[in-house]
Amino acid sequence: MRTTIIPAQITTVEDKIAGNLNFTQILLLMSPVFWAAIIYILLPQSMHLSWYKVGLIFVVFAFSGILAIRIKDKIILQWLQVLLRFNLRPKFYVFNKNDSYLRVIDLPNLEETHSKAVRRSHKASDLKTLNISSDIKEFVQMESLLIRQKLNLSYTAGKKGGLHVAFEQIQK
Repeated sequence: MRTTIIPAQITTVEDKIAGNLNFTQILLLMSPVFWAAIIYILLPQSMHLSWYKVGLIFVVFAFSGILAIRIKDKIILQWLQVLLRFNLRPKFYVFNKNDSYLRVIDLPNLEETHSKAVRRSHKASDLKTLNISSDIKEFVQMESLLIRQKLNLSYTAGKKGGLHVAFEQIQK
């Protein structure tokens, strides 16, 4: 009496279409016919058989035949795919535990602490500041103030993104 083994996991079983050949093997064995027709039609001396065409057609037949050979229940094309994926993948993976992705980071508000420190320093030293608007005449005056070198220029960032510029007298 003939017995057959039923596999426990059906998803790992390949479908055999003709004899011991699966679908990819049949496609690999049929593709040289298509390539032979293209070589025969498109290469010079179109629609005439010549020796270099026969050589190219033989190479295509041999190459696809080799790719269709089965080794350890996988065809050589699948082994080549595995090798290419392995060789083309990144070789080094650098783990960075300081990666900020999906991490909650509590940062202090530096603008507020900086502006408070600047206010304290201005109040403590009672420095005179000049307010300069954006007219051209006043820009010329500002340039002359900077050239004198008796004034010090300081910048402070405002709470809403503004920039406060102040001139302070240098005390000797």
